[in-house]
Amino acid sequence: METIRKVRKAHFVDGKGIRQIVREFHIARNTVREILRSGKTDQKYERSNRPRPKIGLFAERLSGMLQEDSAKPVRHRRSAQILFEQLQREGYEGGYDAVRRYVGAWKRSTDAVAPKAFIPLEYDPGDAFQFDWSYEKVELGGVPMEVKIAQFRLCHSRKPYCVAYTRESLEMVLDAHVRAFEYYGGLCKRGIYDNLKTVVSKVLMGKDRVFNRRFQNLASYYLFEPVACTPAAGWEKGQVENQVGMVRNRFFAQRRRFADLNELNEWLESQCRNHAATARHPERKDRIIDEVFAEEKNHLLTLPASPFDGYQESVARVTSQLLIGFDRNRYSVNAVAVGKTVVVRAYADRIIVVLNERVVAMHRRHLGRDKVIYDPWHYLAVLEQKPGALRNGAPFKRWDLPASIQDVRARLEGRSDGERQFVSILSVVRRYSLDAVADACSQALSDKTISADVILAILSRKHDEPQPDPVSKTANLPQLTLFPIVDCHRYDLLLSGGARGTA
Repeated sequence: METIRKVRKAHFVDGKGIRQIVREFHIARNTVREILRSGKTDQKYERSNRPRPKIGLFAERLSGMLQEDSAKPVRHRRSAQILFEQLQREGYEGGYDAVRRYVGAWKRSTDAVAPKAFIPLEYDPGDAFQFDWSYEKVELGGVPMEVKIAQFRLCHSRKPYCVAYTRESLEMVLDAHVRAFEYYGGLCKRGIYDNLKTVVSKVLMGKDRVFNRRFQNLASYYLFEPVACTPAAGWEKGQVENQVGMVRNRFFAQRRRFADLNELNEWLESQCRNHAATARHPERKDRIIDEVFAEEKNHLLTLPASPFDGYQESVARVTSQLLIGFDRNRYSVNAVAVGKTVVVRAYADRIIVVLNERVVAMHRRHLGRDKVIYDPWHYLAVLEQKPGALRNGAPFKRWDLPASIQDVRARLEGRSDGERQFVSILSVVRRYSLDAVADACSQALSDKTISADVILAILSRKHDEPQPDPVSKTANLPQLTLFPIVDCHRYDLLLSGGARGTA
C-alpha cells in the first residue's frame, strides 16, 4: 500500500512520467502502468489454484473419510493428525500441513462447522435455577490450596449464591443445595445442571438421564425437577457460566487468605449479598438484582419444615482395633461394633456411624489423607478389661479431660494400682456424666483424700442416695429452755471410771 501511494503521488502530484518512476522506485513498467490506470489504492495477491502434487492422488480418499466422519458424533470424528497417519499407511508421502489445509478447506466448503449462533432465553419468576462448579486458589490456614465453589444463580432475578468446599463429591452437592435453598428462602421449580458424575449416573438418548439415587431423594424432598444439559452444550446454562467468570474476576482477582473454610464461606456469602444489593439487572437496567429478587421470591416454592438430611451412605467393617476406613482415613467406633458391618453416613462436615439404627460413632470429617481419628471414650469398655493400656494406648495420648480429672490421674500414677483406680473412675462417666465426675474429683482433691473409692462414694452420696426432705417447724414441739453446755471434762471422768452422772 505504501508503494502504491508513492507511485500515484509521484505521477499525479509531482508530474513524473512512467519511465522516471520506474528508474526511481525500481518497479516494473507494467506494474507502474497498472497502478496508474486501474486507480486502485490496495493490491492483494491471491493464488487462484494451489497445486497439490502429492495429496492430489489421495484427495478422493481423504474426502471419503471426511464424509464418513461427518455422520458421526463430534467426539468420534478423526482429527487431521489421525487422517494423516492413516494416509501414510496407504502410501501417502506428503507432509501433514497439506492434509491439514485440505481438511480445513473441505469443512469450509461443506459447511461442516456449525455457526455459533444462540437464541436469547427468558425465564419466568421462580421457574429455574442453574448450578455449576468453579475452582479457585486461596490460602486456608496459611496453606495454598484449590477450593471448589458451588455456584447457584436464579434465572429470572440473577441473584447469586456461592459456597466453598475442598471436594465436589455427592455429599458436598447435597449440602450446597440445602444451604442455597435456605439462603434464598425458597426454591425454583427446575434446576439446570451439566452432566456431573455426582448427579447424573447415566446419559441416555436426548434429554433422558439416570440421576443419582440420593440426588433424586433431594429433588423429591424439595419438589423440584432436575434438568441436565446436552453434553458439551454449556450455553444451555450460560447464566451460571458467566457468573463463574464474574466471581473469579471480582471475588478472587487476588489471592485470598482465610483461617478456615467457615471464614471463607462467611466472606463468600457477604460478597454475594453485596453484589446483589448493588449490581444492575442485566436486562432490566433500571433496577438492581435485589429489587427483582424481591418480586421473584413470592413465586418460589416453600421450603419444608426441616432441611434435607444430606448424607452419602456406604458400609464398612469394624476392625479388632475398633477402626473403620473411609475416604482414605480411619475413624474409631464404639466397642459394641467390633467385628461387625456398620453403615457410614458421610456429610460435608462430619461422619456418623450407625449399627442397627444405633449411632456408634460421630466424628468431625477429616478431609486429609492417611490419618487416624480417635475418640478415647470408644475404647472405655476395652480399657476396663485392660487398664494397663492407659499408659501407652494411642487413643489416650492427647485425651482432653477436665483439669480436675487430669490432676487425679497424675496423683494416682505413682501407686501400684493407680491405673486400675483411674479406669474405675472413668467407667462411671456413662452413669453420672463427665461434669459430675469432674466435680467429685475436685472435692476429693480439696479434701486431700484421693482414691477411686472416695470419689465413687462422693458420686453415690450425691446422686444415688435419696436426699432427706427438709424439716418443717411444728408448733406442738416443746421448746428448749436450757441449752446444754459443752464440757469435755465430763467425758474424761467417764474414761477414768469416775462419776457417771449426767448432771
